Amino acid sequence: MAVRTDIEGILTATKVVVRDPAADAVRDIEADVCVVGAGIAGVSAAIEASRLGRRTVIVDSLPTLGGQAVNGIIGTFVGLYSQGPDPSRHRQLTHGIADDILRDLGAAGALHYRRGFWTTVMYDEVALARWIERTIHREGILPVLGAVLTKVERDGRRIRSVQLATRYGVVQVSAKAFVDATGDAALTWLAGLPCREPAEGTVYGSQVVVLENVNTDRVPDRTEIAARLDERGDLYGLVRKEGFAFAFPGKGTALVNMTHVETPLDPVASAIKSLEGKDQADQTVEFLKKEFPEAFGESRVRAYGQLGIRQTRWIVGRYQLTMDDVLQGREFPDAVARTAWGIELHERPEAHVFHAFPEGHVHYVPFRSLTPPDADNLVAVGRCIDADVAALSSVRVMGPCIAMGAAAAHAFDLMLQRGGSVHDVPAQSLRERIRDNVEG
Repeated sequence: MAVRTDIEGILTATKVVVRDPAADAVRDIEADVCVVGAGIAGVSAAIEASRLGRRTVIVDSLPTLGGQAVNGIIGTFVGLYSQGPDPSRHRQLTHGIADDILRDLGAAGALHYRRGFWTTVMYDEVALARWIERTIHREGILPVLGAVLTKVERDGRRIRSVQLATRYGVVQVSAKAFVDATGDAALTWLAGLPCREPAEGTVYGSQVVVLENVNTDRVPDRTEIAARLDERGDLYGLVRKEGFAFAFPGKGTALVNMTHVETPLDPVASAIKSLEGKDQADQTVEFLKKEFPEAFGESRVRAYGQLGIRQTRWIVGRYQLTMDDVLQGREFPDAVARTAWGIELHERPEAHVFHAFPEGHVHYVPFRSLTPPDADNLVAVGRCIDADVAALSSVRVMGPCIAMGAAAAHAFDLMLQRGGSVHDVPAQSLRERIRDNVEG
């Protein structure tokens, strides 16, 4: 009877009656820098800004950090290194948090370097997710997750605040500087600033999966996979007739990217396409298991990534990076990022086009492509900077995205020291801070 009395007391004490707060109740947060989008570009911007002593908030509509790098399971860092036939001569082109990630995940055995004409770095997505979470927390960055951007307040040329819908109520973040790392230029769009969309056609995304229980010693190369897809892919209902299955030696896993899925900007259509993407992925797994049983016969899906998006909407900047800029390796006085990655166009469902560059080629991203001309405290980073479709396809990868994020943080730090507009930040002052990402 005594036990029952204690339980009744606890139950009584924990009963609280609550009501919905007033409709206009808002949680207000103030910061120096607000980063909207927690993919690799946004994470880089937030960490750099915090390390510069700026109070930083990072926002994402997902309940987790990492964006496509983690939740889309991109699985490989590309665009980090120069390229050529001798891998020993490849040099790292992007530093900043890239150095920290390569060091820490390498020490944990969570990286695998694929060396050839290109150096790409496979990573364990769980390890990268925890690295991002720990670093964001350790640096004192305030995360606002599961937060959908609904409104942007402008005062002339300056953005004053963003309003976010969360399951716990409305949040408003007021800041002195804003980074649009949304991938879809959502912050720029809602601020009423001009944006670009593809004039015609579609840039296809991919549904990536990680397979476990793979015999990694017998995984075929992408040439053999493509030949079999061309021969027998129709039997499995496969849309894309190429792609890859990269083995992670010693882990018994493989990263599989062999799908093409439309990624519309309509909320209902995009949800439907994400389901269709998983169907494509299942058909791909069936193909691998039956056509390459020695490698994949006993495999199973460990994880489906969030549907990966390559390009949807992007900003109108002070300068549009062009395919000719990329092909010529044009250098810019205000360069903030560089890469040797090729032009990679995913505009057809059955295949993609990849234009590789000769040994020694490097191309650059100017800061002007990150800055909408009609806003004084807004910088875009990642796949929504201003570039034509071909140019963007070569600079939206992980290496230069990390560099763009770092550049945004340093530009805002200089702006906040000097006052005025981000457009007035001297290119030479910014370049001195990010020299490792554009020189040497």
